[in-house]
Amino acid sequence: MFTPHPHPTAVELHTPRLLLRPLQLSDAPQTQRLFPQWEIVKHLNAIVPWPYPADGALTYYRDVALPATQRGDEWQWTLRLKQSPEHHIGAISLHKAKPDNRGFWLGLPWHGQGLMTEAVIAINDFWFDVLGFPVLRAPKAIGNLASRRISEKTGMRIVATEERDFVSGRLPCEIWEITADEWHKARALLHAQQQR
Repeated sequence: MFTPHPHPTAVELHTPRLLLRPLQLSDAPQTQRLFPQWEIVKHLNAIVPWPYPADGALTYYRDVALPATQRGDEWQWTLRLKQSPEHHIGAISLHKAKPDNRGFWLGLPWHGQGLMTEAVIAINDFWFDVLGFPVLRAPKAIGNLASRRISEKTGMRIVATEERDFVSGRLPCEIWEITADEWHKARALLHAQQQR
């Protein structure tokens, strides 16, 4: 007997410059080419194997990410520039059952262009307005300045600090949080800034 998921599946999302497409197994080869870079992985959770295995993306997508999306526990997207949608440049995900609800990575050639901020805005809208969750939490290694700036720009606040295991070792970590009400206020400000 079919039981519908309590939450919708990931749908394609759009930002001014990006398409966020739901993750597919066929995305693994592109991820395998982009992802295993120290500057990308060093501040990720230590569950990411390093050195990254030759089949790391395929194994993770097939055995972890896609089954979690099918269960309705996670939502995963690839990031694609609208001008070249056949290639993805990174990924972003939401997780309902974990204490950490959002994670992302972006290929090195696209760092520093504000693309991940665009993706985070779309994903936060999905988390709060489509899925209806009341709060979103995301961990940040204190040394991950670019990721911390995204949290600051999108209205998040630090609610805790702790030590966590990252690919680069045990590091101080900040837990950033935003509520639905805080997001809607921050979103209005972000929208006003985009209109200028």
